[in-house]
Amino acid sequence: MDTKRSGQRQAVVVAQFVAMGLIWGSSFLFMKVALRGISFGQLAWSREILGAITLGIVMIVLRQRLPRDRVVWLHFVVIALTNAVIPHLLFAWAEQYVSSSLGSIYNSLTPIATALMATLVFRVERLAAGQVAGVVAGILGVLLIIGPWRYAALTGNLAGQIACLIAATSYGFAIGYLRKFVSHRPIPGTTVAFMNVGTSAAIMLLLTPFLAIGPVRLDPLIVLCVLLLGALGTGVAYLWSVNVLRAWGPTGQSTVTYVIPVVGVVLGVAVLGESLSWNEPVGAAIVLAGILLAQGRILRPRRQPAVLPVSPDLGVADGP
Repeated sequence: MDTKRSGQRQAVVVAQFVAMGLIWGSSFLFMKVALRGISFGQLAWSREILGAITLGIVMIVLRQRLPRDRVVWLHFVVIALTNAVIPHLLFAWAEQYVSSSLGSIYNSLTPIATALMATLVFRVERLAAGQVAGVVAGILGVLLIIGPWRYAALTGNLAGQIACLIAATSYGFAIGYLRKFVSHRPIPGTTVAFMNVGTSAAIMLLLTPFLAIGPVRLDPLIVLCVLLLGALGTGVAYLWSVNVLRAWGPTGQSTVTYVIPVVGVVLGVAVLGESLSWNEPVGAAIVLAGILLAQGRILRPRRQPAVLPVSPDLGVADGP
């Protein structure tokens, strides 16, 4: 009987992992379609508000309490800014200039950025030689993706790529910040998720006159993409991520990093008819190898633990 229940629980976790990868990988397609009718600021504003409402309902149903320590709230302001507000605005702005496929590839740089931030800025990790090689490989992969030989000046496409790069770096900063200042506190994963998204929604409400005001052109498809991006991508998928983390641990959960760009590229090419230059998938493969090295999955170091993408909202890598 216990074996049967264990198998059922495992099947649920697998389903949640697959759904999480599909939703987060599809987020770049959702953004691309939504930008046909709303501005990048309205898009980022909407996803935070919808995500906060979704997670708020879950908090009420589960009767979860919010932290009382004021310092924790201040920490979550920093986390909300760097894990949601800034990267979500940057990715939405960037997708006006780059393909959704390329955006999903840049999102996969989060583990590399995490390794750098955790080591150089917050000093919560020390990289072994193999992990340093992984970071270097990741940087070289980024340069290959950008293809600097193709640009005589700063074009919109290059500016969009730089925005994606900054967004991934912002995720890495948020992860390192959470690990240093929040992860040791006894706060449930659902509460951490709501605090992150809820605080970012509060910030977005303050920025409403600058982001949300303006003309819109809505149709059923645009509305559906915004709802999926907000309620699922910035809401429910975070809860799935908590369950996967608890069942598989950070190493198993972090493999979603590899699923997101695959889903993003496939949807971009199949649905939107996007194309990739030779250097972009090759650079992405080098980045993937760098992630494997940085996480200790290749040439695993003897003493130092792998740097794993821990999400600022749930303890695992955030969605795009």
